[in-house]
Amino acid sequence: MNPLEDYLIIDFSQFLSGPSASLRLADFGARVIKIEKPGKGDICRTLYTSDLIMNGESSIFHTINRNKESFAADFKDAEDLKLIKKLIAKADVVMHNFRPDVMERVGLSYDDVKAINPNVVYAEISGYGRHPDLKEHPGQDLLLQSLTALTWLTGNQNDGPVAMGLSIVDMLAGAHLAQGILAALYRKAIHNVGAKVEVSMLESAIDFQFETITTYFNDGGELPVRTKSNNAHAYLGAPYGIYKTKDGFLALAMGSIPVLAELLKCDALWQFPENKFSLRDKIKKVLATHLKTQNTQYWLDILEPADIWCAKVLNYEELFAEDGFKVLDFIQEVKMGDGYAYGTTRCPIKIDGELFVSEKGSPKLGEHNDKILKELISE
Repeated sequence: MNPLEDYLIIDFSQFLSGPSASLRLADFGARVIKIEKPGKGDICRTLYTSDLIMNGESSIFHTINRNKESFAADFKDAEDLKLIKKLIAKADVVMHNFRPDVMERVGLSYDDVKAINPNVVYAEISGYGRHPDLKEHPGQDLLLQSLTALTWLTGNQNDGPVAMGLSIVDMLAGAHLAQGILAALYRKAIHNVGAKVEVSMLESAIDFQFETITTYFNDGGELPVRTKSNNAHAYLGAPYGIYKTKDGFLALAMGSIPVLAELLKCDALWQFPENKFSLRDKIKKVLATHLKTQNTQYWLDILEPADIWCAKVLNYEELFAEDGFKVLDFIQEVKMGDGYAYGTTRCPIKIDGELFVSEKGSPKLGEHNDKILKELISE
């Protein structure tokens, strides 16, 4: 039995953050019903991150909305709102990621929903929380990365601010919302009380940097400084970074410089008997020059037997060809209601050794209206 089997999630969320949270709940066995606006649906259906079109819609929608059902209804329409409220009455969780006050205006605030379903878990993601000075700002990933100083940790010292190559804040907020929902469901199971779970992308992005922020506040307010080259962490010394080799790239984590000098037969490193933080740029410059002289595998054959933390740097093609990836059985094939099948990732979490997989792909807009009306509304 899946952990969340028989739980019903009514999900109003769009884009990435909220749907990523409900995806994880669906992976654990919950029945997730997406409420989508007739005609358009989740905006993510037409949010293209590449030229790839899958079965007439955006690849990103299919990725993050597998294993869910779609119910097309407009909560601004009085008759549709009645249907939605009947669904809410049977829900364990109601969730959304609209800007503050949107759900209040349509009569679906926490208090409104609680009046329908007193023990409901009501969960929401916003960009900046409900503070009046912040709440109207757009909750977009790149903007949140920029506003929370996250862009000053990636790249090299002279690169200026560099954004991460993923919608990382969306995913973090989704993960935090899923955590909050699970905690609230546990309390509900024990004490039979509901909860309101709130997550902001702003706070998720700040929490993500707990290590560097704690250092900042306890280090005299010194701003993080990236290395001039081969930077991988603003607060770690050499050799921490990624280095070009003769035929590729090599990642080096923490390590003793004298030990590396001996193993790599790099005489220039002997001038650094102490791995002082202030010397990291000079050390990395020497390493970068030396490591270019041989292929990646040549260095790995030396460093790995000596228990030096290192790895080759792979692209997707190389990653998926690795035996270490193949044994994970991480790619699953899912199939939509019309028979369209596609490969995507599975849930990364195991419980009692069990993988959580489902063959159910993403839904067409309004695909499950008849089924939901029959099973949950008209009964």
